[in-house]
Amino acid sequence: MASDMRAIFHQCFSAPALRSYAAESISTFFFVFTAVGSAISARMLTPDVTSDASSLIATAVAQGFALFVAVFMAVDVSGGHVNPAVTFAFALGGHISVPVAIFYWISQMLSATFACLLLRVASAGQAIPTTKIATQMTGFGAAVIECITTFMLVYTIHVACDPRLVSSRKKSRIGGILAIGLVAGAGVLATGSLTGGSMNPARSFGPAVVSGDFQNQAVYWVGPFLGAALAALVHQNLVYPNTSSQLSDTQPGNGSGEVIV
Repeated sequence: MASDMRAIFHQCFSAPALRSYAAESISTFFFVFTAVGSAISARMLTPDVTSDASSLIATAVAQGFALFVAVFMAVDVSGGHVNPAVTFAFALGGHISVPVAIFYWISQMLSATFACLLLRVASAGQAIPTTKIATQMTGFGAAVIECITTFMLVYTIHVACDPRLVSSRKKSRIGGILAIGLVAGAGVLATGSLTGGSMNPARSFGPAVVSGDFQNQAVYWVGPFLGAALAALVHQNLVYPNTSSQLSDTQPGNGSGEVIV
């Protein structure tokens, strides 16, 4: 038992693991700062955002580009998760250990909260917009929508980062990361007026903490985690099943920066 605890401690606090946590913190901060900041800007420029599609397009483009850059920044160090649901999917698939995943989650949540707090202070007290579900929708329906869009996002991440496809030159890594940003932007366009198009618990958690508004917060955890789990299971067991000869011991957080799916 003692040796197991020492091994876990070494795994969680080794230099490569600490670099991974730092990379996740920086990239998640950048993404949430841009996503929430674009929502604030859209609200200031178009006060009646509910009847102006340009604000939805602007926030979707901002989030798509931001996620592309955030993943690009961190992919060689931490795998570029930038999203607790993505981390959950990789942990479920056995590609990152549960203790390391917990520290990823802590890094992502703290960074998201700090990004929103900084926005509120720097913008002279502008209200931080939270992700909300449409008034005519139920929490169940919103969770289903978040599940579907997160499935799209996480499945794209698995395909984009699959080393079998990258190594066989069927696609470039930059192209894969760009696809991740594009599907995130598409998700915001499709569901922004329904659920806020979160697809990321940290994206919803940070604004909720700073604003003090936790209404329907469970939607943005249950939906994305379920969608991420389904995406991981479908990719690894149905569409691109791994064989023993294709698996390696490389994991995000060990300093290699390679995502094994």
